[in-house]
Amino acid sequence: MAQILSNRWLEKRRPYWERLSKLLAQAGSGGVGQLTRAELQETALLYRQVASDLSTLRQDATARAYAEHVNQLLARAHNIIYSTRRTSFLGLLRYMRDGYPAVFQRNLRYVIVALLITLAGGALGSVVTLARPQFMRTMLGPEMVATIERHEMWTHSVVAVAPAASGAIMTNNLSVSFVCFAGGITFGGITLYSLFFNGLLLGVIGAACQQHGMAVDLWSFVAPHGSLELPSIILAGAAGLRLAHGVVFPGIYRWRDAIALSGAEATRLVAGIIPLLVIAGILEGFFSPSAAQVWLKFTVGAMLFTLLNLWLFRPLPDLKPPLEPSRRA
Repeated sequence: MAQILSNRWLEKRRPYWERLSKLLAQAGSGGVGQLTRAELQETALLYRQVASDLSTLRQDATARAYAEHVNQLLARAHNIIYSTRRTSFLGLLRYMRDGYPAVFQRNLRYVIVALLITLAGGALGSVVTLARPQFMRTMLGPEMVATIERHEMWTHSVVAVAPAASGAIMTNNLSVSFVCFAGGITFGGITLYSLFFNGLLLGVIGAACQQHGMAVDLWSFVAPHGSLELPSIILAGAAGLRLAHGVVFPGIYRWRDAIALSGAEATRLVAGIIPLLVIAGILEGFFSPSAAQVWLKFTVGAMLFTLLNLWLFRPLPDLKPPLEPSRRA
């Protein structure tokens, strides 16, 4: 393979490698405690930048020595970055407080796409059900339709078996979210279908209950747990779309490297929904189907949704890169 990297590009990238090497040496001599929080964040940023450099170096057979050096730096940086996250519970809490909102905001475009797909499914389900009531029988099945026609909520039986139901609900929600996430490996096909179908089903149920005067019963049931459950499914779908982006558009990376990088980012995005689904499962098993006042259920749902948005969208301190982003020669 001919030389494709210029000396200018190598000289421009070398300060990044030297800075990362210095930070790793500092951490290696006295442990990660020797690094400040800003230095740890800088190390993580450099890790991503240098990983991009390695992919470029591997395309040039004459840069093999540089590639080996950079690969060793990345291996050392990986141990520093991820070992601290595994061993520190406080680090995990800090990640959920600061790190996850940063991951969310970094992938906001995928979240918006996932939301729009779900809303499109919901709108279609509502319109078709209102225009052709028979459609809800196909989607919901005769038993659920019969319950709605009797003006009964199908959720009343959940209260009697709340502990078992709560566990089953959590398992089901995790399964749905996993399908949305893992479906990204199918070029996003399963992810897109899951998001659209979930929205479609919700639209059908909403329209059916509206037609039978049960709108308040339905949405007062959905509000408490849905304020966390529905956003969690959207986030899982966004993670699936992020993974699909790496599969379909590897860019400058080798396909395997692109999948690894997008998969790591998608995993970070989907990991944050686990506590949300646990809370949603508890609410859906115990509180949502209870005899609590309608206003209280809507209030709980509104408060949870507000807190969720304050957490995800809160301003975060900007971490400016130590050097300008990498550019290809």
